[in-house]
Amino acid sequence: MSSLTRQLKVLRWSWRRRVAALPPPAVYTRALCSRSHDPADPIEVHKRKLELWFSHLPQEEKQFGGYFLPETMHVDPLILEREPAEKRTPLIPSPLLQGPPVPACTMEQLFEPVADWGGARGLNVMLYGAVGTGKTTVVRKLVLDWCAGAALTQFKLLVPFSCEDLSQLTRASSLRDLVGRKYLHLRRIPLLSGEGDQAKEVLFLFNGIEKMKLDFRIGNTELCSDPSEALPSGAVVVNLLRKYLLPEASILVTTRLSAVESIPQKYVARYAQICGFDSAERQRAYFTSRLLQQPSTGVAQPNREALIELLYLNLQRESRLAQACFLPAYCWLTCATLHFLHFTDAQAPIRTFTGIYTSFLRLNFGGEVLGAGAAARADGSVQERQGSLMLYVVRTVGKLAFDGVTNKRTSFSESELEQWVGGKTKTDEELRQLAVFRTDVLDFFLVPCPSKDGQEQDADERRYTFAVPAMQEYLAALYVVLGENKTAVEKLTRQVSVAIGQVNEEVGSMVAVLSKFIPLRIFAVFNLLQLFPKLYERIHTHNQGRIARTLASEMFRNEDSFNEDVLDQVEQGLLGLHGPQPEKQDERQPFELYPIFMGGLLHYDNRVLLQQLGCSIKSTTVSQITRALRKYLVRELNKPQPPEELMDLLVLLYEFQNPRLTAEILSTIRTIRLCNVRMTPLKCFVLSSVLSCSPASYRLEELNLSSCYLTHDLLEMLWPAFRHTHNLNLQFNSLGPDSCIFLSDLLLDPKSDIRSLQLCDNPLQESGVRTLLEALPQDQSLRHLSLMHTGLGDAGARQLASILHHHARLQELNVAYNNIGDSAALTLVDACREHPNIHTVHLYLNPLSNVGKQSLYVRGVPTDHGGTGRRVQVLASVTEGSDLSESWHPILSVITENASTWDPKRVREQLEVFLRDLEWGRQQQPSWWKRMHFRKVEKGVRQCTLHLHTAIACTAQPVCVFG
Repeated sequence: MSSLTRQLKVLRWSWRRRVAALPPPAVYTRALCSRSHDPADPIEVHKRKLELWFSHLPQEEKQFGGYFLPETMHVDPLILEREPAEKRTPLIPSPLLQGPPVPACTMEQLFEPVADWGGARGLNVMLYGAVGTGKTTVVRKLVLDWCAGAALTQFKLLVPFSCEDLSQLTRASSLRDLVGRKYLHLRRIPLLSGEGDQAKEVLFLFNGIEKMKLDFRIGNTELCSDPSEALPSGAVVVNLLRKYLLPEASILVTTRLSAVESIPQKYVARYAQICGFDSAERQRAYFTSRLLQQPSTGVAQPNREALIELLYLNLQRESRLAQACFLPAYCWLTCATLHFLHFTDAQAPIRTFTGIYTSFLRLNFGGEVLGAGAAARADGSVQERQGSLMLYVVRTVGKLAFDGVTNKRTSFSESELEQWVGGKTKTDEELRQLAVFRTDVLDFFLVPCPSKDGQEQDADERRYTFAVPAMQEYLAALYVVLGENKTAVEKLTRQVSVAIGQVNEEVGSMVAVLSKFIPLRIFAVFNLLQLFPKLYERIHTHNQGRIARTLASEMFRNEDSFNEDVLDQVEQGLLGLHGPQPEKQDERQPFELYPIFMGGLLHYDNRVLLQQLGCSIKSTTVSQITRALRKYLVRELNKPQPPEELMDLLVLLYEFQNPRLTAEILSTIRTIRLCNVRMTPLKCFVLSSVLSCSPASYRLEELNLSSCYLTHDLLEMLWPAFRHTHNLNLQFNSLGPDSCIFLSDLLLDPKSDIRSLQLCDNPLQESGVRTLLEALPQDQSLRHLSLMHTGLGDAGARQLASILHHHARLQELNVAYNNIGDSAALTLVDACREHPNIHTVHLYLNPLSNVGKQSLYVRGVPTDHGGTGRRVQVLASVTEGSDLSESWHPILSVITENASTWDPKRVREQLEVFLRDLEWGRQQQPSWWKRMHFRKVEKGVRQCTLHLHTAIACTAQPVCVFG
């Protein structure tokens, strides 16, 4: 068997030699000469593959549905031809320099001939810009345009390289090997042979040249003009830029601001700076391309256009958002946030607000590192240590953000920036890192505060703020969750624990030998060494409990209880406040996103993204925080919470994405009252997602969604939440006849157990009520049904009377304010009297005559024969004949609290009828004590009339009281 193997190896080796000796296929040369579109043409293959590679969108673009094409959503940023001495300095509010305007240029213009650059040499162009200005996007669009023949057509071949990939190569390779290794189909391309001037039609693109740390000194990088000679990757790039290797080829280099001088100026023909979006029109074009092309979510196009219009108005106000959106990266974040807030799709994958910000940072800082000096390797060589740039951001800018959140401040002076970002005296290497960080990254997060009077601030008074307010809360939360806010004692304890832990390994073997010769008492010293790491673990666990306690305390701050819910605050920050503006704005504003971000960062998906950024959150840390958090949340939820705070809690549980913890928290909640909270698709999805974590047997006693601007589309998203509810309050919404089909299906669902359904003040109309009533005979759970002011009418009342006997469990029926006359009301009361369980019928605010009211009260009294012997309480007026009604106070309360939304003329007429009934009843009473009660009720009716006039003049929110 071994001899057969050797023979096969010899045959394989001889075959490879014969293949290697063959001349290159002639088809390549013919294809290049004829420039045909032959599928075998290596350049055509190269274009197809480049188009596939560069059309692939990153995972973060799935925030928008994942169906965008790069050419449909690309907006060209401002590109200025500018020398390195003119590049933007740190902490300047505008990306444009002071002085005469510089005309923008295009990528085509950058490769036009230069007078003082040798005509036989290809151009070297450097494209530089700060983080977030759009360098990567411009490169992607340039490559795609070249593949489509729409840009840089003077170049037959475009060869893009990632300098991050090249910097990882450890083996020496020639230029042709580098190209062939990256693009196998270009291995034998004649354009890279170095013969003649064929290379003048070649453009090399090196993206992120700062990651290669090139050395242009002759003594350190040897000269090479042979494309087939093997050199380190950095030496190959240096020789290309020197124009010693393929001098006819052109080169495009992209880099950050701090690395512009890494290439000597004599090797660069043109410098161009990407300055982002310099005008609101460019920003609006970007938003339009992102937010208008959403066919799958079913959101009406006029609503999308109105959303963009509001956003554009906010940008025109020169707000903080307008400053942030100079960077295309923040335009992306704005679009992702608005898409999350307004275009939520229940069928789409789960997305969280914390996940958007984490993805945003991964897009801009993924793979970015800061050099941290030289470290000796085991083999005696020297290797440069690399530190995560994102971790550096957390320890500097995150520390500043945490200080602002702790002291309730959003602006910072230059001295505070120096204190938190600059820090104390550092080594030369640390100072170099700080200089790079301030040049490239600091402006990405902080912008100058806009002056109140429009004048430029003095240098001593200049203050800075985060470009996006939520970014301050995100970085502060990340700073805490990563454990960077440890006290000095905790940091010292950890260092000592690690040191002693290493000593224990060495001491343990020594103790085993000495134990035979030394008394046992001496071993107590060694036991103390082993005790110290356990003590550190206890301190560390206490620290995680402190994080959970901080999260819970920030979540339920008393002073934040009167603010709008956090999702509305985020929306207002993007779209602006419309209407009367507050005269004074308090600097100590609440930070309600801060605890929500802390919970969201513990989610596994976010921890995976942060791990890629060099920020590690251990699973043991998450477990310890979660255990402590459960206790604090349960304790706080035992107290009554305002609707806005309760909505924020639901958002926190949604961001956490921990079904087990959510189910345990929900087990302590029996009522969710979100009345007057403006429900959006996102909020409905959050509510349904959170309640879906509970077991199938879990039921809320009450889910109050009155005055929440609910529509039929939102009801469909709330279906999972409704199935966990006993008492469902949907009053004062915009539910029409089509919503009744959904409600009918809900009542017929065997997994739902709706016992009380309140639909007061919804335009159901007679057709919608008829659809709803058709489901009643098959429903066996409903006890209380409120159809007040829903357009029921006489026909609806008669239909309801005809089916009542099919629904034996109904106990209370409210059909007040439905334009029901005497005949239909009598028919309905007769059916209720024959019903085995109905005890109360609400009929007030209907056009009933005095005779009709008297008949209703008589019909409600049990008879000796033909009836059930039960009394049905009929609430038709504040009086029952010559006596006062027992329910006069609830009737007046309902009218008072809903007067602002009802027809004022109709309500006023009904109140006048009540006054006449009271006056007639008072005259019929011989007892002065009862007459005094009549006077008291008359006073209440007159106060209700006065309240009606007040409610018409103001915009009070309605709250309906059932029955």
